[in-house]
Amino acid sequence: MSLLTTVMDHSLDEGYAEAAARKKESGTTGVPKTLRAKLGLALGLVLAALVVTVGAAQARIAAPVLAKERAELIDRVEAATTDADDLEDEVDDLRNDVNARQRAALREHGGGKADLVSLLSGATPVRGPGVRLVVNDKKEADQGGGGPRDNGGFSDTGRVRDRDMQRVVNGLWQSGAEAIAINDQRLTALSAIRAAGDAILVDNKPLVPPYTVLAVGDGQQLSTRFQNSPDGQYLHALQENFGIRTSISVADDLRLPAAPSVTVRTAEPKAGKSAS
Repeated sequence: MSLLTTVMDHSLDEGYAEAAARKKESGTTGVPKTLRAKLGLALGLVLAALVVTVGAAQARIAAPVLAKERAELIDRVEAATTDADDLEDEVDDLRNDVNARQRAALREHGGGKADLVSLLSGATPVRGPGVRLVVNDKKEADQGGGGPRDNGGFSDTGRVRDRDMQRVVNGLWQSGAEAIAINDQRLTALSAIRAAGDAILVDNKPLVPPYTVLAVGDGQQLSTRFQNSPDGQYLHALQENFGIRTSISVADDLRLPAAPSVTVRTAEPKAGKSAS
């Protein structure tokens, strides 16, 4: 009976009893670590869900305001586009009016040479035989050029530059061309060919390759003179050394448009005499 009494009175081993007493004295609870981890994870999920819920609520509140601002911005863009189109139409109308007045002035002061003056000034469309010269970049040319070629040499990008087109046009004039247009952009005595980065501008209008040059004149003679000229040889060197693609052909019927506008800044008709 003494053994049974001892077991009933002392059911917990003395070692376990001492460990339980130490935990009680240190103030630690008997919650297992795994349970504490699960409780922490659950708390984190609750906080994350709360943040997402609050963000969604704020987004729903702000959505109508953003939609209204977006609609207002679209309306402003459309209105500005409409205004720009109206201004462009007005510019075209004014340009046509200026061209008509210029042609009338040429007829009034040009006497019997009015048609010739109009042709040479680029104020009227022209039609006749001549040459068609196409100048294009090298196939698969490097698109990352560094601007126009300088006087020190050629660029190795294989792209046609403003200096090249200047020499082509000057060579055609010297070879007997009476009227020239590049990509339907008529050249006049006031025309300028320059560069803006890698783009070629003719009278501030950007052109894209291939560059089709139409030159009215004695077709076969014009072609022969140009190809034998220093500028024609320059173009041939570009083709041989840098892959610039060119082709020239004689045409029986070319049509060149009039220049968009011809502004005379200095000259004026002399009183009492017709301009010659």
